[in-house]
Amino acid sequence: MRTAKTLLLAASLCLELGCSPRDFLTRRLAADLISASDAFKAPQVFWLRSGTVSNKDFSSPDFMVLQRRGWIIGTEQKCPAGVDPPPCWDVVLTPLGVDTIRPLISSALPDNGPIGIQVARRELLSVSGISKAGNFADVEFIWHWTSINQVGAALYDGGVRYRSTVAFRGYDDGWRVVEQTVSSSQTLEEALRNAQPTAP
Repeated sequence: MRTAKTLLLAASLCLELGCSPRDFLTRRLAADLISASDAFKAPQVFWLRSGTVSNKDFSSPDFMVLQRRGWIIGTEQKCPAGVDPPPCWDVVLTPLGVDTIRPLISSALPDNGPIGIQVARRELLSVSGISKAGNFADVEFIWHWTSINQVGAALYDGGVRYRSTVAFRGYDDGWRVVEQTVSSSQTLEEALRNAQPTAP
């Protein structure tokens, strides 16, 4: 009975003061603000390099996946000056690779530069904790990559979950995700970049 009266008193006080739903940093609000932010919504772009690449690039995990799928092939070449370690590889798309990758190309740099392919988007799974101190808060959340095409499905395992922590700040119009560095707080972009895989 006392709890119901306390909630009723808090609700009426909030109505008198003109509170908005953004005045209280709940897990739902934090999830909505994170999901709506530009940094979180930005797609993952895979940069495919064709032409002469070093052995280190050609044997990287991403290139190995594309080779196993039959989308690229490489023929051994002499390394041009400044490209190490040998051997080098002349990388080209196979006919299957052309059919798969060409429709996905979002940008390419001139002179046979890397080809930009949007491959995955982040999906927020849950907010796992909020630590508040006055008008500042740290929000820990779990997310994963969801592929948006065949290349994304090949490169990103949707079962791998990541744990990130982002700073929030309370303003007169409610809570916001920190978009610029404030003291020791982490921006959302930094939090996503520093994400650590977590057990499912």
